[in-house]
Amino acid sequence: MKIGFIGLGVMGRPMAGHLLAAGHELLVHRVKPASQHLVDAGAVAKESPRAVAQAADVVILMVPDTPDVEVVLFGPEGVAEGLSKGDLVIDMSSISPVATKDFAARLAAIGVDYLDAPVSGGEVGARNAALTIMVGGKEEIFDRALPLFQLMGKNINRVGGVGDGQTAKVANQIIVALTIEAVAEALTFAKQAGADPAKVREALMGGFASSRILELHGERMIQRTFDPGFRIRLHRKDLALALDAARTLEVALPNTASTAQLMNAALALGDGDKDHSGLIRTLEALAGAKG
Repeated sequence: MKIGFIGLGVMGRPMAGHLLAAGHELLVHRVKPASQHLVDAGAVAKESPRAVAQAADVVILMVPDTPDVEVVLFGPEGVAEGLSKGDLVIDMSSISPVATKDFAARLAAIGVDYLDAPVSGGEVGARNAALTIMVGGKEEIFDRALPLFQLMGKNINRVGGVGDGQTAKVANQIIVALTIEAVAEALTFAKQAGADPAKVREALMGGFASSRILELHGERMIQRTFDPGFRIRLHRKDLALALDAARTLEVALPNTASTAQLMNAALALGDGDKDHSGLIRTLEALAGAKG
């Protein structure tokens, strides 16, 4: 299959690599030194999103935010200019569910199918082809794309119609953010109380407070390893999506709002490009602790 892949960042590079390794013809755009290995392995670099779409049957997007998706799809020399009737666009970025429905409708008007398929699992999940993929779109289109998803992820679910994948991802990001904040708060409390945070974490892992975030991100917090698997800056963007939607829906998300404010503080402290487990540094700063 001829697959266009636009968005060769920390997540996109390994995802595209799995498709190429499976024998698909891969068309890419904006190749940088970090993604040159894909071209060396056989991917074909194109000069624009339009050129990618002209050469591909399926176009996958993995870019940072809603405006980026809109520009790639509908901007000058964008994907929409190169699509043909019956093509498929799969947006694996994490963006606004409302905008997603609009983008899908605009493409449907020219006979192009659309799936929103945001992912969870971070860089490790992308490298290991073990991502969780949350998909919105028609069942028959999902079935068409499933073999591609299976090359990139393990837990693959069609949630519902277009936009429902993005809604699931926003819900995921709420849970992850609030749990990271809770773990960071607990370990900061333990340290300020004079206990060894590593031993506290070990004790908690055997009880009801145990979680994957306590296991993995708690370890990062203790070891001070904040190289980004998922940047605070991007997680703040996802919480902004949640709060924007909540205003429209008239839903109260008080703890999401407070965690978003902590992430704003993290950016003010210069930590926006650290892993989201680095949120503990913000809580330590508020506590007057040295991390």
